[in-house]
Amino acid sequence: MVEAETPTMLDIDFAAHNREAAEVWEAYYAGHPIRVPVFLGINVRYWLLSPWLNPRKITFQEYFEDADLMLETQLEFLSYVFHNLLQDAPLGVPEAGWQFLKVDLQNCYDAGWFGCPVRHYDGQVPDTEPILHDDNKGMLFDRGIPDPLRGGLMEKNLRFYERMLERSRTITFQGAPVTLVWPAGLNTDGVFTAAANLRGATELCVDVCEDPDYVKELLAFVTEALIVRVKAWRELAGEPLKPEVGGFADDCAQLLSVDAYREFVLPCHKRLFSELAGKGPHCMHMCGDASHLLKTMRDELNVKSFDTGYPIDFGQLRGELGPDVEIKGGPSVQFLMQAAPDQVREECRRVLDSGVMEGGRFVLREGNNMAPGTPEENISAMYYAAKEFGGYASR
Repeated sequence: MVEAETPTMLDIDFAAHNREAAEVWEAYYAGHPIRVPVFLGINVRYWLLSPWLNPRKITFQEYFEDADLMLETQLEFLSYVFHNLLQDAPLGVPEAGWQFLKVDLQNCYDAGWFGCPVRHYDGQVPDTEPILHDDNKGMLFDRGIPDPLRGGLMEKNLRFYERMLERSRTITFQGAPVTLVWPAGLNTDGVFTAAANLRGATELCVDVCEDPDYVKELLAFVTEALIVRVKAWRELAGEPLKPEVGGFADDCAQLLSVDAYREFVLPCHKRLFSELAGKGPHCMHMCGDASHLLKTMRDELNVKSFDTGYPIDFGQLRGELGPDVEIKGGPSVQFLMQAAPDQVREECRRVLDSGVMEGGRFVLREGNNMAPGTPEENISAMYYAAKEFGGYASR
């Protein structure tokens, strides 16, 4: 493959940075944090859709349809991240080789497996269209669970995974080998989120009020199907079927009240953790403002780590969850994309001064999933704000 030169903004000693990052995380996990760690939630859409990157002008549809291009683009993207975006992670060319490579079906893999068509839009990530309408709401019950490895979008997943594994054994990038490739489908974006993609979010919420028995039947079907698929892909990839710590997302659950969540979704979440994870404690990724649900998840699911979205009152959330629960979050992605670096610094100081650092279980990150077009300078400002205001010795 042709290796593009990686633009490097950072003028730092990578080895020294990596030693410091390792010390920060070691102290954090030992329960004696030095300062708040900084983590970036960022994926290849940042590279493809940021105007100053992506020199080949690769579209998401081209990326989505070509396994070789998918692998090459991810390598270029990872190299850019590891040479340009400050965070408490190993930077520079990775000593252990290039990892974190995967069949990247974005957030389409759940619904696409059930048969939702994938659509591509200019300047956007791919998305799926609902297939359950008022005249065919029970269609999936008649069809049954799709083939976990070859049904719907999983057929592409299997084909791309085999191709990317094959290539990974023979290529190097910037002098380092490719050491780890994952398929999609090892986890799920969530039971209620998958159902919302199948039925339409508005339609599903109306069903909650007008046809609750149908919603329960749909969610139960989706839950059992996802368990079958996840287990099949973990077995194929040689991953543990029930890791001690489990975690998944379910962003659309934020649309529900606590009572509705308890009635419709909580039993499904309990079933997922029971089948796909050990005793925990577990973690959840919840975009948007799902803060009203997190205490219930903590108490009922043994979730002790939360990715948060926006808007979040971090001081209030810390008070509700207590000092022992890990909270990850920070400035909104819109703010990080549009603000000046000094504004980012002040917003990070506001978050860190909110009380969220109590207990030493806070990780500063964007809230949630770095937006394309976010200036590197703003990401650096967030990192340096954690170093300036996130220390524990002076508190």
